[in-house]
Amino acid sequence: MDSLTLQPIKHIGGEVTLPGSKSLTNRALLLSALASGTTRLDNVLRSDDTQRMIEALTQLGVPLAFSDDGQTCTVTGQGGLFRVGNELDFFLGNAGTAIRPLTAVLAMMPGNFNVDGDKYMRERPIGYLTDALIELGAGIRFHGQPGYPPFSVAGGTIRGGEISIPGNISSQFLTSLLMALPLARDDSTIHVIGEQVSKPYLDITLDILAKFGVTASHDNYETFRIPGEQRYRSPGNFLIEGDASSASYFFAAAAISGDTLRVNGIGNGSVQGDVAFLDVIEAMGASVQREQTSVTVTGGPLTGVDLDLNHIPDAAMTVATMALFAQGPTRIRNIYNWRVKETDRMTAMATELRKLGAEVETGDDFIVITPPEQLLPATIDTYGDHRIAMTFSLAAFGDATVVINDPDCTRKTFPDYFDVFASITRP
Repeated sequence: MDSLTLQPIKHIGGEVTLPGSKSLTNRALLLSALASGTTRLDNVLRSDDTQRMIEALTQLGVPLAFSDDGQTCTVTGQGGLFRVGNELDFFLGNAGTAIRPLTAVLAMMPGNFNVDGDKYMRERPIGYLTDALIELGAGIRFHGQPGYPPFSVAGGTIRGGEISIPGNISSQFLTSLLMALPLARDDSTIHVIGEQVSKPYLDITLDILAKFGVTASHDNYETFRIPGEQRYRSPGNFLIEGDASSASYFFAAAAISGDTLRVNGIGNGSVQGDVAFLDVIEAMGASVQREQTSVTVTGGPLTGVDLDLNHIPDAAMTVATMALFAQGPTRIRNIYNWRVKETDRMTAMATELRKLGAEVETGDDFIVITPPEQLLPATIDTYGDHRIAMTFSLAAFGDATVVINDPDCTRKTFPDYFDVFASITRP
């Protein structure tokens, strides 16, 4: 296994321009392919997850043309559901933002489709989505553990209808239905069971649906109504924002170091919920200056916090690592869905934080981190999870050497993360 050694870092400086958002890139690629007209997508993220979506759309016969630098993609829309042969096989790696919406769209299409992912995806539940699709009329058969890939989809029989779906696991299941069901013949109503997690990601979905000419409404995230017989229409040009989750590591680096850093590509106009991470670091003691397309963070002495971060579960991992440098304990609550992400993030974060000397307590949906007086040298295992690799790069702001195992797992969302991180840091 490859590893990367990070020597202790004391200061940062300069500025960073963010790659495109993974969540927005994969949503925009799929909706552009389903739309009438041609769409130019700018600031496209090129990563493992988006490559899986690109490969699947190519299999579905969608013409995609990329600029030389790969950051602009022109998509020739198909004006509705894809028309393909009787059977196709899709391998979607560990890309949740690809496998889930594509499964919902495939269930709408006549044909038989086989869907699989890598060993990590085979541990991530999709049964909450497939149960809803089956209830709407799709035929789905699992080839291994029920509720997990691999599985087959017999599509083309969904007409819309009324269903219920648990809200406490992932917003991606609901997002997938919101993207597919506007193309059904009849209207659809989705009832959310329990509290809906990650609501800002649903706001991203509803916003991009509207930009592509489709409407859906909700009552306090409890009931969603999707009119049928809608058609996606190209907006012409669509600029993909910088990734707010990726921005959190740079914001945190400035907050921890006490230095100032400017991050370009995200700001006051952002549709991404993870910009709420800025509120958290302000509460911990950092200063934040927000502009329309950039954010500047200046660090200061940090103090621990006690917060419900259900709305920003990915960025909450960055808060957990920042806790190593705060005065007093930090408690992060209502993050059960850490347990069903790319890996069991609750167990992984606790294990790796303890290696660095922290005292850690976990429960079903919370973690409490008490920082050590001095960080210990540690070798961090990343479990194939890009966010664990990136968030533990921040541990290098201690006085000890940190080794990151499998640093290339950042290919999932930010392939050159460690190069960018190195460009702003100095001993």
